[in-house]
Amino acid sequence: MTKYLGIDVGDRNCHLCVLDNDGKVQRRYVCRTERGPLAAELKELACDGEPVVAILEAGQHSHWIAELSQEAGLDTIVANPRSVRIIYEGNRKSDRNDAEHLARLGRVDPQLLKPVTLRSTEAQAQMTVLRSRDVLVRTRRALINSARGLAKTVGARLPPCDADAFAVKVSECVPRGLEVALMPLLATVDDLTKRIRALDGEIRRRTKERPEAKRLLEIQGVGDITVLAFMLVVGDPNRFSTARDIGPYLGLVPKRDQSGAKDPSLRISKAGNGFLRRLLVNCAQYIAGPHSPDSDLKRFANRIGPAGSVDRRKAIIAVTRKLAVLLLRLWQTGQPYQALRGTAELQAS
Repeated sequence: MTKYLGIDVGDRNCHLCVLDNDGKVQRRYVCRTERGPLAAELKELACDGEPVVAILEAGQHSHWIAELSQEAGLDTIVANPRSVRIIYEGNRKSDRNDAEHLARLGRVDPQLLKPVTLRSTEAQAQMTVLRSRDVLVRTRRALINSARGLAKTVGARLPPCDADAFAVKVSECVPRGLEVALMPLLATVDDLTKRIRALDGEIRRRTKERPEAKRLLEIQGVGDITVLAFMLVVGDPNRFSTARDIGPYLGLVPKRDQSGAKDPSLRISKAGNGFLRRLLVNCAQYIAGPHSPDSDLKRFANRIGPAGSVDRRKAIIAVTRKLAVLLLRLWQTGQPYQALRGTAELQAS
């Protein structure tokens, strides 16, 4: 007889609920969100001799908790939070009830939970390097904007320059009276720039360690950060039945709310990894921009929404989706990138 364990993960405590095969609650208890206590509880459940299915939502702690569950011998399902609206929209929501709802959903049909495939421990560790760099870049940007804002309060303007050169260039022309206020900001920006450059070198090194990344880097406008993030998030390039499935996976296709004769056109779903989606959109904006070399992707963007048109945003998203498909196909096949392959084939026919 199979048991079903629902785990509602909190930052401090986890609420657990065990159902038997008939759906009756066998046990409820609370455990600290720490490796030691959780591992002990999961191993105790596994020692009962009956198969156990553990269900938890994807979140900050889900990766290591799922690993503990698998190590204890439990079948583990990590649910997509978007697919468990019954939990966070319920009228009697509580951690105790959430754990029971997860167990019941897993008992009825695991596919209702849209199970998430977790990255390996190594991939998760490498992803933290990319996210760490992203945090540093956003922090530097906030400091630069603050420095510019402080200068404007006394009627001065800091010179326009690239973020990498901001600290050096501005330190040479700090407005009079702002030395005490701006110099600590400039020193911090300079330190952040050095740390960002160090992480850039580490990311380049890790990308070079992946021979298959060479083909993906042939696309002008796609760099080491995007390629490494793409490979870490996707994991296995053959996990999709068709390359086009990468679009919905990354939330780059429109949502749908069809009912009867009503089928409105909606915005993209923004499901999946938001960090990778943002990187791909940035690449698409360059590829479709005026300074990029000619390519099928650029021509495709200009057909859908020329620069300055109301459809330009749609064109950027469409290019982002095509770029994701292209990256996946290059990874799967190992073929060289041809910027105007589609145009050449059309002319040949």
